[in-house]
This record gives sequence, structure tokens and C-alpha cells, in this order.
Amino acid sequence: MTVVPFLLHPMAAASNPGLVRSLRRWDLVAVVLNGVIGAGIFGLPSRVFALTADYSLVCFAACALCVSLIVLSFAEVASRFSGTGGPYLFAREAYGPLTGFVVGWLVWIARVTSLAANCSLLPAYLGFFFPAAASGLPRAIIVAGVVTALAAVNVRGVRGAADASNVMAVGKLLPLGVFVIAGLFFMQPGRFSFAAAPTYHGFAQSVLLLVYAFTGFEMAVIPAGEARSPGRDLPRALLMGMAVVVTFYMLIQLVCIGTLPGLGGSQRPLADAAATFLGTWGAAMITGGIVVSLAGNLNVLILAASRVLFAMAERDDLPAKLASIHPRFRTPAAAVLATTAIMLILTLSGTFIHLLTLSTIARLATYFATCGALVVLRRREGAPVAVFHVPGGVFVAFAGMLLCIWLLSSSSLREARDTMLAASAGLAVYWLHRKIRSARVLTR
Repeated sequence: MTVVPFLLHPMAAASNPGLVRSLRRWDLVAVVLNGVIGAGIFGLPSRVFALTADYSLVCFAACALCVSLIVLSFAEVASRFSGTGGPYLFAREAYGPLTGFVVGWLVWIARVTSLAANCSLLPAYLGFFFPAAASGLPRAIIVAGVVTALAAVNVRGVRGAADASNVMAVGKLLPLGVFVIAGLFFMQPGRFSFAAAPTYHGFAQSVLLLVYAFTGFEMAVIPAGEARSPGRDLPRALLMGMAVVVTFYMLIQLVCIGTLPGLGGSQRPLADAAATFLGTWGAAMITGGIVVSLAGNLNVLILAASRVLFAMAERDDLPAKLASIHPRFRTPAAAVLATTAIMLILTLSGTFIHLLTLSTIARLATYFATCGALVVLRRREGAPVAVFHVPGGVFVAFAGMLLCIWLLSSSSLREARDTMLAASAGLAVYWLHRKIRSARVLTR
């Protein structure tokens, strides 16, 4: 990548000045919003409606309740830690270095493949405004340009990355807010009917689909080492961010049902609904919102993925070079560049498609491990003190673990196989690094 020469300094590893604690509570809220709201909500309303009709509103509420169990568990566990790493750090403390590494490795793999997938979608949506951007050389230039720009922003300072995240969070909420507020005035009550109850299979499948539209909040806990007051701010940021997400999601579904005939068959439900009451500029506004939403999601994915890599190297689970901190910008520059370089290669080659099935199980494994960590750390003497306590926390954690098991049971054998292969590859890297490190110690 062309950003390497001026972003990395040869003395970065030696200087190791430490990360800057500059992330405020509202910065962390913006990370939650950008982590959760990607492209999914712009297409899911029609898919869920096709399965459960007007009861899709109940599905959204049920999914929000289920996910809140996991969010609350994350809030308590995160309040115990002030270092970088998030789920990797939680699992390492609760279960030991090996389990912690596997969780961290899967988190990183899931983030990199999500980066590649969303980066590939970006030129496709830009094609709405500039048709030539969706394929060929223009697509490659756009992808490379976006990745390079976001890598530069993340290397040149966490404050700049946070400011970009804040702007993009506002940028994605504005068109959604216009859509909701305007749409409420054009809704037709006659479109709502709860006469025919959905089947259990349809309801369960809808909740399952929606769970993944509510995930991504965990990215806010990963850069805790750069937060001003992580123990106090992270739990509140998680709860505030998810409250905003749930409110928007429920209102978006309400407007889609009340304004769009044939919602179940729409491929672009928000754009089609906006076109019915705002005209062609409404569809353009929603498409622009998708572009901004994807850009914001990419920014926080780079922030989170690079910090996981940095945290594992910082604790000597990966080569020390990945834990180097830029002496001027005080960011994990090597981890940022390694993450974005791999993501760029995957995006341009298209090989990430074969790895996308990892993200489902990897996320659920992360959630299961963190819910379990709440129980383990509550019972362990000498565990880091929790600033935030969940009422009935053990019950909440076990309920969250049962939810993860239920969701895992719906995963395919291919997903399980791919996840096991990824974990095995990570373990090979882990043992190879330890063997090289031991050999160096013996030769000294």
C-alpha cells in the first residue's frame, strides 16, 4: 500500500510511546451505531415481512429483547477492563491464553471478511449515481482509494478516526430520520392487519435474520485502551447506542409496512418506500445513506480489527512488530496496515466470499464466550472489579448463552467446517510463534 512509507517510522517499535486515551462516550456511541447499522437494515424489512407480515414488528421487538441479553453481558464484562482487545481480552482473562487467542483470532477473521464484503458493496451502490463505478477498473480504483484513505485516517490518530466515525454516524442517521419522519405522515392504516398469525418457523427464521442486523455493537469495546474512561463510558455507550438502533429499526419497519404496497417482494424496500412518498430524490437519498453507512461501517471495522491484532501481539500471542506504536501518531500503525492490506487483497481478488460463512459462527462464539466470562469473573476472587453490574447478571448471561446455542444450531455444516479450519489455522500461527520465540530465547 502506498501509505506505508510515510505512515510507518523505523523507530516505531522501539519508541512505543503508548496509545492515546482520547475516545469519549459519544465517540463510543458512534462506534456502536456504525458497527451495527451497515447495509443490512436497508434490505431486511422486506425479507422479514415476507415471512411474518405485520408481525414483523413483533419480530423486531423480540430480537431486540434477545440481543439485549448479550449487550448487557458485554456491558458488565467490559466495565472490568481498561485495555485494548475486547472479547479477546475477556476470554483470555476468564479462560486462559489459548482460548483467548482462538476467540481473538476468530474476531479478527470475521472483521476482515466483513471489511472485504462491505468494501465490495460500496462501488455497487455508488453505481446508482455513477454506473461505471460498479465494475472493472473504476471499481478497483474506488476500492483501493477508500481502503487507503481509511487506513491513513486510522494510522494518523485515533482522534481523527473517531471524528470520521462521528460524522458518518450522523450522516447515516439523517437520511433514515428523514425517511421515518416523512413516512409517518404518509402511512395508510389500512395496510396493517394482524389477523393471520405467522408460523413458528417463519417467526424463528425472522428473528434469526434480524439478530445479525443487530450485531456489531461489540466493536465499541475493543479499543478500550484508547477510551478516556472505559469502565464508566463503555456500558453506557453500548446501552445508548443500541437504544437508538432499536428505535430506528422499529420505526423503519413501521413506515415500510404503512407506505409500500408489495413490501414482501421488494429488493430495495427503503428506497422503494421512499420513492412512493418522496419521489425519485427519496430513493437517491436512501442510496446515498447506504454509501455513507457502509463507509462508516468500514471505518470502525478497521479500527476494531486492527486493535484485536495489536492486543494479541501486545500480549505476545503474535509477533511483537504488530504491537508497535507509531511514535508521532501513537496508533498501532503496523496492525492497521496489516489488516487493511489483507482486506484489500481479499476484496480485489474476490476470495473473501469463501470466508464469509465464518462471520456467523465467529460472532456467536464471541458472544457465548463473553456471556460465560460474566459468570466466571463474578465468581473468581481477584478478578478485575466491575464498574457496571447487571441486575440478575448470572441469569442474563445464561439466557444469552442459550440464545447463542439456539442460533448456532441453525448454522450449516459448511459454516462449522470453515470455522474449525480458521481456528486450526490460527492455532498453527499461535504455536509457530511460540516455537520461534522459544528458539530465540534458547539462542541468547
